[in-house]
Amino acid sequence: MTALVNFYNSIRRNDEGQDLLEYALLVALIAIVAVGAVTAAGTQVSNIFGQIATAI
Repeated sequence: MTALVNFYNSIRRNDEGQDLLEYALLVALIAIVAVGAVTAAGTQVSNIFGQIATAI
């Protein structure tokens, strides 16, 4: 009976998957922000090079 209770308690308190999910969500959020920043910067750089090409 004690083994069954210990097994139940270990399952009930096991939150390792939750930590992994939180890290995965954090990495996904950082990736989305990074892609947005690179896209915005790329657009700005493209506009600047377009202005330089027009001036030449």
